[in-house]
Amino acid sequence: MNSQEHLVNAAVASPHIFDVDQENFEAEVLQASLKTPVLVDFWATWCGPCKSLGPLLEKLANEFNGAFRLGKVDVDKNQELAGMFGIRSIPTVMLVKDGQIADGFAGALPEGQLREFLSRHLQPLDGDVDEATEAAPPESPEQTINRLQQELAASPDQSELKLELAIALAQAGHASAAEAELNALPANLATDSRAVRLRSQLDLVRSLEGKPSLDVLQQRVQANPQDWEAHDLLGVRLLLGSDPAAGLEHWLLLLEKARDWNDGQAKKRLLAAFNTLDDAELVGRYRRRMASLLF
Repeated sequence: MNSQEHLVNAAVASPHIFDVDQENFEAEVLQASLKTPVLVDFWATWCGPCKSLGPLLEKLANEFNGAFRLGKVDVDKNQELAGMFGIRSIPTVMLVKDGQIADGFAGALPEGQLREFLSRHLQPLDGDVDEATEAAPPESPEQTINRLQQELAASPDQSELKLELAIALAQAGHASAAEAELNALPANLATDSRAVRLRSQLDLVRSLEGKPSLDVLQQRVQANPQDWEAHDLLGVRLLLGSDPAAGLEHWLLLLEKARDWNDGQAKKRLLAAFNTLDDAELVGRYRRRMASLLF
C-alpha cells in the first residue's frame, strides 16, 4: 500500500479522521470545534514530509479516541481553504477550538513533540490510553537524536530522517553537527522550508553550545525571575523548539525589565527571531508588541 492509499483508507476506517473540503469545512471544522477540537492537517500527495507526519497524526487521533478529530486538507484539491488559512508551506497543522485557530505548526514534528503540542491544549479521554503510553514523557532533543541516529543506521536511504536529525541537533544546541547534516541533505530536502528556516537560525543555535538544558533554565527562572541570562537562553531554546511564541515572550520580558542587559541583547534576539520565523501573523503581533515597549 502506498502512502496515498494509507491516508485515504485511514480516513475511511477511523471515525476520528476525515477529509476536509470547502463544502464541509463550516460544519465539520468550525461548528464541530465548538464541542470537540479539530486538528487540521494541510498536506499533498507529492509532499515528502507529509508522508511521515500524516501517519503519526492518524495514530494520535486514534489513540486519543475522540479527544480531538483530525481533518485532512489536500491543498491541491482545496486551494481556497489553504489560502484562507494563509498556508505557505506543507505540511502545516492548525488546531481549531471553539471556532478559532488556537495553535499550529509547520513541518513534520517527531512524535514526542507532537504529543507535547497536543498536551498543551487537550488530554486523552479517560480510559483511552493505556497507562504506559499516558505516563511516557515527551522525548528530549538528546533522546530524539539517539532515536533518529538508530533509525538512520537501519535505513540510511531515508533522507527525511536526516533533516529531522538536523532539527533535533539544533534544538539540542549542536550547531556544527546540525550544519553538517544540513549540508549533506539531498537537493530536494535542502530547499525544504524547514531546512531553509533552520539554516537561518544557526547563529541562534550556536549561542546554545555548552549552555544548560531547557529544564535547568526553567528551574533557574523559577528560582530567580531576574536571572536575565536564563530568560535569554530559554527564549532561544523555546524558539528553536516547539513553542516559538513562548520564546519571544522571554525576550519581551527582558526588553521591558532589563532593556540594556548585555548590550541590548533582547532587541537583537527579537530581530533575529523575526528574520527566521515563517509565521507572518506571529511575527507581526510580536513586532507590534516590541515597538510598543521601545517607543
